[in-house]
Amino acid sequence: MFDVEEFVADCRAVLERDRSSAAVYEVVARAVSEPSALIKALGEPARGQIQRIYHSPQLTVLNVIWAPKMTIFPHNHDMWAVIGIYSGREDNVFWRRLPEDSHRVEAAGAKSLCDKDAVPLGRDIIHSVTNPIGRLTGALHVYGATSLTPTAANGTRNRFWNGPAIRSASSRYSKKRIAGLIS
Repeated sequence: MFDVEEFVADCRAVLERDRSSAAVYEVVARAVSEPSALIKALGEPARGQIQRIYHSPQLTVLNVIWAPKMTIFPHNHDMWAVIGIYSGREDNVFWRRLPEDSHRVEAAGAKSLCDKDAVPLGRDIIHSVTNPIGRLTGALHVYGATSLTPTAANGTRNRFWNGPAIRSASSRYSKKRIAGLIS
């Protein structure tokens, strides 16, 4: 059975011993290995949104529900992250900066995550995210710092992930891209 408070406590405990994403990866992988328990604890995904589960200077835990066919631009979180899928699918395209122009990127790889998959992302990873299927995707996202403001691939800071900015994001991003994120 998945318990939200226990999950957060486990993440915090492993971070006290090891500040890297490797230890947190094990906690997230264990949690998403039983998708039905996560759905029972967090609720059946009903709409695209980002639910903040826990936030501190050292750790942020989100329940991210990607809307069908939703795509998020290439960005860098400027911190490590661990992503675990408990329902649906998340396709990540990884990007690298071009040596001749650090504001431009090119595709460097990809990884599809499905139910029960987890992946750590390093601090400098640039990625874009797509939910390629016609239904909602549920994912646990755990970040190793306080800022939820990723850097866009062109090097600009993007306020998309900060609370009030998410609520007003529909004026700056197409509804297809954000599909009413945040609760």
